[in-house]
Amino acid sequence: MSTSSPFPSVNALSAPLVERLVADADALRLSVHQEAGGARMVDAGANARGSIEAGRRIAEICLGGLGTVTISPSGPVAAWPYSVIVHAADPVLACLGSQYAGWSLADEDGESGFFALGSGPGRAVAVVEDLYKELGYRDTASKTALVLEAAGGPPANVVAKVAEAAGMRPEDLTFIFAPTQSLAGSTQVVARVLEVALHKAHTVGFDLHAIVDGIGSAPLSPPHPDFIKAMGRTNDAIIYGGRVQLFVDADNAEARQLAEQLPSTTSSDHGAPFAEIFSRVNGDFYKIDGALFSPAEAIVTSIRTGTTFRGGRLMPDLVEASFA
Repeated sequence: MSTSSPFPSVNALSAPLVERLVADADALRLSVHQEAGGARMVDAGANARGSIEAGRRIAEICLGGLGTVTISPSGPVAAWPYSVIVHAADPVLACLGSQYAGWSLADEDGESGFFALGSGPGRAVAVVEDLYKELGYRDTASKTALVLEAAGGPPANVVAKVAEAAGMRPEDLTFIFAPTQSLAGSTQVVARVLEVALHKAHTVGFDLHAIVDGIGSAPLSPPHPDFIKAMGRTNDAIIYGGRVQLFVDADNAEARQLAEQLPSTTSSDHGAPFAEIFSRVNGDFYKIDGALFSPAEAIVTSIRTGTTFRGGRLMPDLVEASFA
């Protein structure tokens, strides 16, 4: 939808955040590069050092400017007290319409081996995913940005594909990238605690239009130079230390059912550190029960009745085992 529609533009709201990120690149320890006729590349943790603050800001860009991300000294794990707090007044649009890493980007024509999942406001312009039909949303913009959980920027042919899908020139695109092993990368991944809850709600068939507000928190995971361990920590932060509260325009039965269906405890793979589960399936994500990718605890409040329901449970011992 255009910016004149009743829906906010995730690109218009996030564009100033992107420009501030670039303007503060030195302070945030980022590297910014743009060749003539090419896309702007923002390295937030591959060759650049990056920072937790950069990851916090990148997470807000991923949310399309519709959410806030803060670091708070209050969490469920005593030894790891700092938590990432995410709030979005329009959680469906912010999390699924922008933040969700749903755009598969691969170098199918070259030999770079590049592959990454794109997230952020650029998705809402290209709308290559069927999800946007369900959301009934399409944004317009003259420039846009995508965030990649990757160790490098995309090659020219992938940039060209994104530009074509978005109806833009390559120089109108900004790619922000950081691997999971980095400070910024691990921070922005943990900041998806609310997003995974929204994705789980969508998966179980809950009416997305009934979700009117939401907030989530998860322990800030320490980065690790090994990709598998770093990925395990960010997943464990959410799966065993994540907590969300959704406010829904639904009756008590619907709210109770959602609270029961949302948590990671519903998964048959629940109960072991993620790196161990990943090893058990020989690194095949598709063999992991999809129900695992959700917060540890869900709190669902019906705004119709004022009644709150809870499901799942935090498991600080598993977070501690993963982080330590």
